[in-house]
Amino acid sequence: MTVEGFTVFAGAALFVLMLPALYRVAVGPTSFDRLVAVNVIGTKTAVLLVVIGTLFGRLDMFVDFALAYALLNFVASLAVARYLNRTRSMPAKKPAKRRTPRKKKARAS
Repeated sequence: MTVEGFTVFAGAALFVLMLPALYRVAVGPTSFDRLVAVNVIGTKTAVLLVVIGTLFGRLDMFVDFALAYALLNFVASLAVARYLNRTRSMPAKKPAKRRTPRKKKARAS
């Protein structure tokens, strides 16, 4: 197997391994599951950029792209996690019962 054949196989394998994460993005039970799945896809995309750089013989340029993309992915996932943490619905509290003041009984004189 040549280096190019191995590189193409590695790229295809990375792409196929993104499909379960894509399923989790679409079906994920919570928004945090979806966020983690998007982060996994972003990480695999950064690795895929390095593999493509190896395939084209321009590794230096594609490593720069991969680093920039990974940094953007990390910052975006932190921002979304912070947003979701602040806006997720809290369990509703039961309203406190209002106590009505008791009427004082008139004293018998």
